[in-house]
Amino acid sequence: MIVSDNIVIAEQAASNKRNVRFPLARSLMSSKQAVIGLFIVTFWIVGALAAPLIAPYPPNDLVGAGLQGPSWKFVLGTDDLGRDVLSRVLWGARPVLLLAPAAVLLAEILGASIGLISGYIGGMIDELIMRINDALISFPAILLYLLIITALGPSSTNIILAIALGSAPGIARIVRSTVIDLRGRSFIHAAEVRGERLWYILFAELLPNTKGPVLVDAMLRVASASFAIGTLGFLGLGAPPPNPDWGGMVNQGVRWLAVSSWMTAAPAVALASFVIGLNLVVDVIQGKEAQ
Repeated sequence: MIVSDNIVIAEQAASNKRNVRFPLARSLMSSKQAVIGLFIVTFWIVGALAAPLIAPYPPNDLVGAGLQGPSWKFVLGTDDLGRDVLSRVLWGARPVLLLAPAAVLLAEILGASIGLISGYIGGMIDELIMRINDALISFPAILLYLLIITALGPSSTNIILAIALGSAPGIARIVRSTVIDLRGRSFIHAAEVRGERLWYILFAELLPNTKGPVLVDAMLRVASASFAIGTLGFLGLGAPPPNPDWGGMVNQGVRWLAVSSWMTAAPAVALASFVIGLNLVVDVIQGKEAQ
């Protein structure tokens, strides 16, 4: 009997250990909303990565007559030039799925660094940084993106840079507010008494304690960056023709909307579903962080 009880206790301890080790993953898997969101996001990630294998045709090849409706041969029809829309939607996912995370990663690095310095040092440096921040935040984001890309020229690198520069001020404000709350804690005083260098206090002591808000913010910004990349593509500042991207495909299809709605609907639904999927996951993560 004692042996049986010990086995039960050991199993419970192992289960509790697993729950502690993977709390976020378990929270996501236990939420129908998060599972749906993860399925949508995973669907597009797999579709983009496997596009060379699963796309019915090369994205830029003229494979049929223009403006053909959906059929067994062309599941989503063809565009005005006779290119397969399904193939272009799959390949068009790549710019969004590659550029959005890269832009957000750069934005988080810039914004977190600025927020750490501003929040920890304080004083006139903090005031100066925050006033510049406020000026940048007051700019409409899409206008700032357009100004940067117009000045530097349209390219994938400049899209990443524009979105990162436009997003960094908001991230800096979030990190700064967290650092202001943390800088008076005992572990920071202990590091200062030990004579630790500034970079160690900022990046080894403070930064790890901001990961909760930063993680949620990063997920939200990937969704908004995806939408921004689609918008830039629609305005002609996305992937250079004839390479497909969702925003550019919507722009191309608008002129044929009356006779070929699938040209516009397919990439528009793809972009909207990806953003919705991300938001569904983020909502669950936010609820977990708030507990």
